[in-house]
Amino acid sequence: MADVAEVAAVAAANAQVAGVVFAAAPTPFTPDGALDAAIARRLFRFLADSVDGLFVAGTTGEFPALDDDERMTLVEIALQVAGPDRVIAHIGAPDAHRAARLTRGAAALGATRIAAITPYYLHPTPAEVTAYYQRIREAAPTAGLYSYVYPERTGVAVPPAEFAELAQAAGLAGAKFSGAAAGNVAACAAACPWLKIFSGDDTDLAATLRAGGAGIISARAAAFPEVFSALSAALAAGDENGAARHQAEVAAIASTGASIGQVKEALRLRGFVPMAARMPVADPGAEVAARIADLVASLAPAVG
Repeated sequence: MADVAEVAAVAAANAQVAGVVFAAAPTPFTPDGALDAAIARRLFRFLADSVDGLFVAGTTGEFPALDDDERMTLVEIALQVAGPDRVIAHIGAPDAHRAARLTRGAAALGATRIAAITPYYLHPTPAEVTAYYQRIREAAPTAGLYSYVYPERTGVAVPPAEFAELAQAAGLAGAKFSGAAAGNVAACAAACPWLKIFSGDDTDLAATLRAGGAGIISARAAAFPEVFSALSAALAAGDENGAARHQAEVAAIASTGASIGQVKEALRLRGFVPMAARMPVADPGAEVAARIADLVASLAPAVG
């Protein structure tokens, strides 16, 4: 266990970066389903100029539909555009063998921050989840390793007490909690104050920070990065009026939903075309599409 001085030092460091906004980057595809590397580069550069960093090849990036080479292509582009300190490369897989192979590939490209969703499809025991992360840790001993917990997608819940044990056993640097697991941010941050805990719930950044989280990893911030960055800046500056204004904008964005289809629709309106999906992702219906168009027109100028 970390001693008191170490915990205090790391907690202080976390406080200095409170309000971090990472965009969960979608993967651009052509209408026939091919990876659109040119649009990915343009999108990643835009996001790197707008938010604190990129979470690449995650859920919003449709990672189950990507082959290993495509995942490495996306990681390489992100690293070239944003640099290793501002990229979290998602290498999660159903099995430790593949996750470790992807980890070695990402590390060879220069990735220093690695995230892995819990193993899925078969329902693993807590010991099997720990062994999975330990295999990933062995594949990249010096990388910052983040657990990604999303029970609605994986069927795997990691309660706070179990998470604390996992963090120690696997040498985690932090975690992302999405779906129902986002409700565990406060408990996990309290149990492991030396970790950077991110929430996938991007609807209330201030609440995440009050809970002890370092910030958010947000799909909607990939479509409206300026709004989320402005909210973070207002909170950091103690600008209550500005924070309230930007929080209202976030609420309006959130009211359109959080599916990959909504994010890609907003990005298409901003000039990232064709921005198709590979997985079965429906485009928004006419009413939601009109609301997204209104939000883009008022909050998000086209990107040249």
